[in-house]
Amino acid sequence: MNILGGIKIMNLANKLTIFRIILVPILVIIPFFNIQGEIFNIPLSMLIMDLIFIIASITDKLDGTIARSRNEITTFGKFLDPIADKILVLAAMIILVELNKLPAWIPIIVLFREFIVSGYRLIAVEKGGKVIAASIWGKLKTVTQMIAIILAFVDNNYFGAIFNANLGGYEFVLNLLVTLFMTICVVATVFSGYDYIRNGKELFKD
Repeated sequence: MNILGGIKIMNLANKLTIFRIILVPILVIIPFFNIQGEIFNIPLSMLIMDLIFIIASITDKLDGTIARSRNEITTFGKFLDPIADKILVLAAMIILVELNKLPAWIPIIVLFREFIVSGYRLIAVEKGGKVIAASIWGKLKTVTQMIAIILAFVDNNYFGAIFNANLGGYEFVLNLLVTLFMTICVVATVFSGYDYIRNGKELFKD
């Protein structure tokens, strides 16, 4: 990276991370524009928000891959990348709650887990930089979370509507997938949070 005025210019990976954060307020303001029109019975505004979320999710994969392949892993990137991920996911979930597509208890559980994990990481750094590795539950949470949110934006029905409404055709399949992936996400979120507590309990021995 070049240096200008003593400040390192962002590398490509860090630019992608910042771009992901910039996409969040754009995602948030889309519903305020009252965009008219539908495609395949899906409101155009939902499709636009879904597209923004998909692009942001792709940058999440790209920035890490680019940083490792170019050997450009920076402290700034290590700090900002997980924050960008949390901001994106929680913003998307809160939007889905506001749009009456998701119950509020789901993002509350996710937020509670993120506070626990962030707290443990801070203590780990303070105690010598020990890293608590992500478990299979954490990886499962990430994958199912992204899939569930992407599908939820284009689902015209509430989470779990398959149990309370007579849905037919693709609406049933779509809502079933959203409900299934979001449920797996919640379970994986709880178990991954438990893993952090179990594996990091020695941090509190003093």
